[in-house]
Amino acid sequence: MTVEPRDKLQQIPATIASVSDYEPYARERMTEQAWAYIAGGAADEVTLRDNCAAFQRLTLRPRVLQDLTGAHTQLTLFGHTFLHPIMLAPVAFQALVHPEAEMATALGASAMQAGMVVSTQATRLLEDIAAAASSPLWFQLYIQPDRDFTRDLVQRAERAGYQALVVTVDAPVNGLRNREQRSGFAFPAGVEAVNLRGMRGLPPRRGEAGAQILLGSDLLNAAPTWRDLAWLKSLTRLPVLLKGITTAEDAVRAVTEGMDGVIVSNHGGRTLDGLPATIDVLPDIVAAVEGRVPVLMDGGIRRGSDVFKALALGAKAVLIGRPYVYGLAAAGATGVSHVLYLLRAELEVTMALAGCRDLAAISPAAVRFTQA
Repeated sequence: MTVEPRDKLQQIPATIASVSDYEPYARERMTEQAWAYIAGGAADEVTLRDNCAAFQRLTLRPRVLQDLTGAHTQLTLFGHTFLHPIMLAPVAFQALVHPEAEMATALGASAMQAGMVVSTQATRLLEDIAAAASSPLWFQLYIQPDRDFTRDLVQRAERAGYQALVVTVDAPVNGLRNREQRSGFAFPAGVEAVNLRGMRGLPPRRGEAGAQILLGSDLLNAAPTWRDLAWLKSLTRLPVLLKGITTAEDAVRAVTEGMDGVIVSNHGGRTLDGLPATIDVLPDIVAAVEGRVPVLMDGGIRRGSDVFKALALGAKAVLIGRPYVYGLAAAGATGVSHVLYLLRAELEVTMALAGCRDLAAISPAAVRFTQA
């Protein structure tokens, strides 16, 4: 039996005291297919679960009686000052969960002056999102097989005032998401990646008995390589960050190739199952980069103390994905801003109780790994 989603919340109930409290409210307000798409991960969802569980393997080591005069959470990235280190990760097709989609997300981010990364697969025009936002915007880019169209996307983002490009490099193809398949997921009418209208697609592949399923296909033959990143850098004056780095080797290669930053990410467990949790690989990547470019991370953050742990292990800032989408699904722009408020409030409490007056004071000595 199909259950109709409930109406969006008009005010935030007192029962929502943490970002995880939004999850059941979001599920009640989404279709089963939309829930499978947003909440699901690749294959057996091992990486999806471990992204959150890994933070529980880290404990805090507070220092008491520290001078907290003038404490703050500000940071500077690429010449721009952010009031706090919590950003919204790119999430595609937000019209699946709320009719105002990315427009509501931009309003929620602006209310908390949070940076937002807008997906290539947004369901609203990137120019309209920029016009609605008063907080910094970065544009997430998939390098498309149609390279001319990709160049035009970059130029549109520059003209609209986006401050950086975030190139997702860990998803040349979609992961096998069994939860989506079981739900019979299909995009409903009116939900599309509007910024990709007019792009030339690859010709349909002809299936032949015994043929390889993916390897050797036109899709993989057109997948971007390091050469394409050099081409991309030549097109733009914006800083370029690579999102989807999980090894020290690729992080070093990114720096060597002239990238301006890396985002440690396993795509929220949505591409390749069996990858390590991002917080587990963060220290090695930070050490390999040696401070030459900023390292950011996403994956599994559900508490402000998780933000603190990521900063302690070397991240300059963090990005959240599913938590703010659940806020969006439950209560629109208000839900997005409330999710950000909860995380920032918890971060500030953690900093105060750990004796850290600013982000620079959060060091590896503030955390300890424990056994699983």
